[in-house]
Amino acid sequence: MQMATSWTIDGAKDALAAKKISARELAAEFYTRINEKNSDLNAYLTLSPERARRQTDRIDALVAEGKPLPPLAGVPVAIKDVISTRGIKTTCGSKILQNYVPPYDATAVERLEAAGAVILGKTNCDEFAMGSSNENSAYGPVKNPLSPDRVPGGSSGGSAAVVAAGLAVASLGTDTGGSIRQPGSFCGIPAMMGSYGRVSRYGLIAFASSLDRIGPFATNVKDVATILQAIAGRDPHDSTSTTAPVPDYRAELGKPVKGLRLGIPKEYFGEGMDAGVRKKVEAGIEVFKKLGCQLVEIRMPHTDYAIATYYIIATAEASSNLARYDGVRYGLRVDDDSLLAMYRKTRGAGFGAEVKRRIVLGTYVLSAGYYDAYYLKGQKVRALIAQDFRDAFTKVDAILTPTSPVPPFKLGERTDDPLQMYLADIYTVTGSLAGVPGISVPCGKIDGKLPVGLQIFGPPFGETRVLQLADAFEQAGGAAV
Repeated sequence: MQMATSWTIDGAKDALAAKKISARELAAEFYTRINEKNSDLNAYLTLSPERARRQTDRIDALVAEGKPLPPLAGVPVAIKDVISTRGIKTTCGSKILQNYVPPYDATAVERLEAAGAVILGKTNCDEFAMGSSNENSAYGPVKNPLSPDRVPGGSSGGSAAVVAAGLAVASLGTDTGGSIRQPGSFCGIPAMMGSYGRVSRYGLIAFASSLDRIGPFATNVKDVATILQAIAGRDPHDSTSTTAPVPDYRAELGKPVKGLRLGIPKEYFGEGMDAGVRKKVEAGIEVFKKLGCQLVEIRMPHTDYAIATYYIIATAEASSNLARYDGVRYGLRVDDDSLLAMYRKTRGAGFGAEVKRRIVLGTYVLSAGYYDAYYLKGQKVRALIAQDFRDAFTKVDAILTPTSPVPPFKLGERTDDPLQMYLADIYTVTGSLAGVPGISVPCGKIDGKLPVGLQIFGPPFGETRVLQLADAFEQAGGAAV
């Protein structure tokens, strides 16, 4: 039998169609591996074998009847625990939602299952997706499967780790300021954030509503494209989802990238970048040069303000979104004689330190007397950062940058220094603020051990171009530079 770590979407579908394995047997193989490895990695929080069994039986019936198989038939996938799943506990990595079971599925989950995917379970993450290391989860940190003393990245560390460890063929994560791309980089796998509005946010438990996006992890770019295609598109439940048609991303892969103009922004290659990361990313850029792409140095002058801008806007929106966790309607409740004391005790017991820090900061920047000085100014700078991208895309077809300034750092290394943790997002938050699509692709390993990611940004709704470039890089051996 094929080993779980080598399964791809096409491999699974072909094996099912040829009756070399059944969907139920394939899911069982993955559950066996999860039972062997998850206690060490802590990547899954909840498993959903009954739901998986219902779906595998549906797929196996299609095979038995000789009917056409959907694009993700029998493919075992995992879902980040901030994405609602009907009948499956969804905790957001927080004590305040430790027993919450949603009554409905997120649109992205619905679409995955409609395409034939088998949901194995829910993955660990930083609490309410707030973090860059997956150490803020109320249920313990996730370990990096490539180097267990290191973080897997955050906040979607569990979703990256299960794919890298062969405990799922693909997974969904969420990206607010880098939470898909940075874990993809740290775990050595492709990971993509589509344009804001490309994938419905319905059923995504909100952190920062103008920034949050759902996107895929997989072991190769073709599988990333396949998952994105399955979940993308207009959703009447989400007014921010785009009406733009969804291209056939898979069909567009493999087209020549020769002659494309790729921007290299000077601001992303300054001080603070690890020397090993710089070396690998520069080697990755040379791969594109060999593919016939034209490298163009560009300027994105407002990049230096991105971290400050992001942590004003994201915390303000978090403060507003998390006000709903009051112990009244759902989630944890710590009773007391007065309503105010009940609120205080519930939130005190239910939220972790990082979430409390961001709520306090967000409430401050929204408060009377400070709103104009911080939040309003933050929105103005966000517009300038978006303009930097618009200006760049009049000169180039895509932009190349490092995904992270550092390789995966050691567990516990940055937990006492929030500022250092926040700076891990310095190359990812810009695309988040601008609403553009971005992918991280593996770009070698430092000393053969620590993965490095190369990030490719495209113009709004330019996922096709981003995926074409990522696929060309992968096919040219870019992961081994």
